[in-house]
Amino acid sequence: MMRLLAGRDVRWLAIWLGGLGLAGAWNAAFLNRPALALILTGFLNTFAVAGMVLVFCLGAGWGAAVALHYSEERTRPGYLVLTFLLNLIRSVPQIVGILFGYVWIAEAMKRGTLRNPSAIFILMSAVTALFIFNEMSDLMRERIAHFKKGDFYSAMRVCGISKARIVNFHILWKNSRMHVFNKLISVFGMAVFLQCSVSFIISVGLSTEVDLITLPSTLGSVLANIDSKQDILAVGYTFTHPAYITRMFFNHLQGLTTAFVLVFSLLCIHRISTGFAERHRL
Repeated sequence: MMRLLAGRDVRWLAIWLGGLGLAGAWNAAFLNRPALALILTGFLNTFAVAGMVLVFCLGAGWGAAVALHYSEERTRPGYLVLTFLLNLIRSVPQIVGILFGYVWIAEAMKRGTLRNPSAIFILMSAVTALFIFNEMSDLMRERIAHFKKGDFYSAMRVCGISKARIVNFHILWKNSRMHVFNKLISVFGMAVFLQCSVSFIISVGLSTEVDLITLPSTLGSVLANIDSKQDILAVGYTFTHPAYITRMFFNHLQGLTTAFVLVFSLLCIHRISTGFAERHRL
């Protein structure tokens, strides 16, 4: 128990939750209710989508790694086709691919062909995961290759254990789950960053028609809100009027809180990931 509490990842998790709790209490005391509800909705939507991205990335990455492993051993043409498709996805910059995916979702909402809120969340998560899951697949392929180099794989085959059980249970689950979990922490941070970046771009940089489509609010779209942008601009005002800084945390909470929660969360998730890797010596 003491070893767990002494871990840097656990400390940063506590710092993250504590920081969010303090920010929430301060905003509950001094921010107007509509703005507080907007931030809370954006926060919950952002992390709900990121959580679903983890599920998609884990399933797609695991499936792609196993499929590449078997196709490489059995059907060379199948391996080449699968590798080509994965590399084709990899060749598209993540933020560009997700941007076009979100625009497609927005257009479907505009035409009325996509109205179910659950379906919108699932599609946003699937689009984001499509351009991230290769990271998970690469890790799993590295773990499979690592164990195949030694006597581990051959010895189990001699014992009559099936290839599927060796790869899926003994390699990926029993001996690699800590590596997989650590990668999932990193993927969670990537999902938060990418969807907020794309939401911000859509909110401020595309046509009015797309901008009017009510995609689920995220921290990125809340940051692009006109009130939030004015709050951020007020930060620059304090450089020439230092005394104004005392009013920043009362009069400009929407933009400051959104920016703080986003940057603080990404920093803490990164520290949690590195701390977890250090504690388990990954």
